[in-house]
Amino acid sequence: MRRFWKCSFGGMGFVVLAAGGYLYAIQLLGNFHEVVAGQLYRSNQPSNEELVRYTKDHGIKTVINLRGPNESQAWYRGEVETARELGLKHIDFGMSASQELNMDQVNQLVAIMRDAPKPILIHCKAGADRTGLATALYLSRVARLGEKEAESQLSVRYGHIGIPYLSATYAMDRTWENVEHMPVTDDFAIASNEF
Repeated sequence: MRRFWKCSFGGMGFVVLAAGGYLYAIQLLGNFHEVVAGQLYRSNQPSNEELVRYTKDHGIKTVINLRGPNESQAWYRGEVETARELGLKHIDFGMSASQELNMDQVNQLVAIMRDAPKPILIHCKAGADRTGLATALYLSRVARLGEKEAESQLSVRYGHIGIPYLSATYAMDRTWENVEHMPVTDDFAIASNEF
């Protein structure tokens, strides 16, 4: 029986280490992914050099920062300056990974993504939670792709771990659950203000 427990804990330890290694690796590599070719790309907080490279490689025209304006931080000042030098439109849309968005906020974000010059690079700090919700909304409400494809943006593949009652970032999943079954209207897919 003792051997069973040792093997069980050893196996669980291996799984935890492997998962941690994976999550670390995607952050180290920028968590950059093409969502819709020529329209939308996602990443974690890009360095100035990464922003230059993404713009060169993918023709980025707009950067949407989901962390909100933060003039006191070097990363923010660098991002705004690099975007200006590259001739990119820079949009701040502040949101928290631990707080659900209301329908007005959802509609505002969808309108921003719909109207922004494309291709868009959208990011938060890790590129997992806020970015996952935003890209799901883009696929569902702007690109009008299927629910399954949109929902896949909120997954561990991108570093998102949304577990009810255990993960504060589950707020992004709750927002998605509130929005995903709302009808997509002809008014550029903006949903009604009622959940």
